Amino acid sequence: MTSVLELPACVTVRAPAKVNLELFVGPAREDGYHALSTVYQAIGIHDDVTATLADEWGCSVRGRDADRVPTDESNLALRAARALADHTGGQEPVHLTIHKEIPVAGGMAGGSADAAAALVACDALWGTDVPKDELEEIAAGIGSDVPFLLHGGTAVGSGRGEVVTAVLAKGRYHWVFVPSLASGLSTPRVYAAFDERTAGTTLEEPQPSAALMSALRSGDASALAPVLDNDLQADAIGLQPAIGEVIESAMGFGALAAIVSGSGPTVAILADGAEGAIDLAVALTACGVAGDVLRATGPVQGAHILPTVRQL
Repeated sequence: MTSVLELPACVTVRAPAKVNLELFVGPAREDGYHALSTVYQAIGIHDDVTATLADEWGCSVRGRDADRVPTDESNLALRAARALADHTGGQEPVHLTIHKEIPVAGGMAGGSADAAAALVACDALWGTDVPKDELEEIAAGIGSDVPFLLHGGTAVGSGRGEVVTAVLAKGRYHWVFVPSLASGLSTPRVYAAFDERTAGTTLEEPQPSAALMSALRSGDASALAPVLDNDLQADAIGLQPAIGEVIESAMGFGALAAIVSGSGPTVAILADGAEGAIDLAVALTACGVAGDVLRATGPVQGAHILPTVRQL
């Protein structure tokens, strides 16, 4: 363990959002989750989490959609911090200050990013030096996307998404995100719609597609575009038709591809370079289809300690 004299007064960690380049849904498992095969990419929209020693456990949230994030024991970052404390035999309480840029309830794993950031921040703050595999195990207990957001980059997720394997990928991809379409879609609602639509069919164990793996090795956005896929997209559109309108408009304005991220409602739009991303963002807002757009590139690194603390 780290010497007490070397421990910092507080630690700030930055964690990215994610987009699912591919999401295949298999049969339901005994634990109630579906078997998944997904290819994650971490993108440059981030949340920062600052962990500070405190007299009691707590968290506060600032930034985008802050009023929509719980600050009680249901907060994923706080749950992650407590889980790490329990795993390491009990630690001093911390206060977590979360500064959000990742849209809430948008299928971009903002809560999972906060949990990943809290694990890294508290491990450094307490000097517990938990081995990587143990940190990943704790992360998996918090949520399916949390282990990937420790890793970042581009990776295959299997199991229920929590088993992460790095992917050989080249290139830098330019994305436009339309994050909030009236209201978020709950993941259970989308999966319920998927179950209803696929009732009576035999779902095979999902596997990553060779076509997507090949496209990622090429580093060519135009090769990646036609192989993006999401088994939940039809169900998300069925529940919220405005998603389909955004996808149709984006393609009409010259996007290489447009796809639902995760279970939605965020639409991830792949652009042909940085200028193409700017043009798409302008066009989507100007035509009134999107009131809010975000631009980002990927892949980026996973949860990592910042050298200086964000001024809160």
